[in-house]
Amino acid sequence: MNILITGGAGFLGTLLARSLLQRGSLCGQPIDTLTLADLHPVGDPGLLADPRVKCDAGDLLERLDGLMVGDHDAVFHLASAVSGECEADFALGLRSNLEATRRLLEALRAQHARTGKAPLFFFASSVAVYGADEAVPLPPVVRDDTLPTPQSSYGIHKFICEQLVADYTRKGYIDGRAARLMTVSVRPGRPNGAASGFLSGIVREPLAGIDAICPVDPATAVALASPDTTIAGILRVAEASRAEFGGRTALNLPALSVTVAEMLEALERSAGQAVAARVTVRPDAAITRIVGGWPSRFESERARRLGLQADASFDAVIAQYRALMG
Repeated sequence: MNILITGGAGFLGTLLARSLLQRGSLCGQPIDTLTLADLHPVGDPGLLADPRVKCDAGDLLERLDGLMVGDHDAVFHLASAVSGECEADFALGLRSNLEATRRLLEALRAQHARTGKAPLFFFASSVAVYGADEAVPLPPVVRDDTLPTPQSSYGIHKFICEQLVADYTRKGYIDGRAARLMTVSVRPGRPNGAASGFLSGIVREPLAGIDAICPVDPATAVALASPDTTIAGILRVAEASRAEFGGRTALNLPALSVTVAEMLEALERSAGQAVAARVTVRPDAAITRIVGGWPSRFESERARRLGLQADASFDAVIAQYRALMG
């Protein structure tokens, strides 16, 4: 099996690649090659040392024709301009999210015409497809049948791409599955341009002895998932049968609902008051508007039927991060 991961050098892409290589197979088929495509070079020595891994660094749109010369049995499309970037640079969001996804799907349609086979296509969507619209208020609890009404460019891009994946699947060009990922916390490494990035930063930086800013009211409720829970969800959705996945509509992965204040309380329980005190609340109107518009409570029945569960607590999430960082 030949697999492509876009965004393969990023945090989730790296974790997914490690998981796939450790398992050695996907959907019961052995992995022959795993191509990691990203704007930046792959930096994980373990991945670079694995003979099954191929790396392709550079702009996805510019390199797509060469990247898709060979046939792929499965594609995990994780690459994306993030929420804050899309609000700051409208053209970047359109190019990186909409156009890149459309071109990738077109390449797979051409592959289907050559081979007669529909490759597996996993699309990483987002909780940002939901928001409070004047005509359609956001309900207190988002369920599988809640109407997406995105209120940011990033969320709109994700929702449009979900529909493209559904239509290419309906036509038989791909075997597409879209899953809406919750905000992943705690992410190691450098901060990114996501509006939700502080939900990792208010834990990661204090644990590293660095001051951090919380740009929202601590009473703000959010929906989170740990890295391990997120990767487990991606793989289970990818390997589900069409009947198990249920239709073509994107699936909401499980969410841990927690307030920012509760996150900081868990940080204090884990690392002490002095560490938690490194976080300063300094509200940012733009971030508050984006994050405050996202839902914080989910009932994900489709995910539950796949055996997926949310993280038990944010204390457990912090423990996972501290174990990862040694």
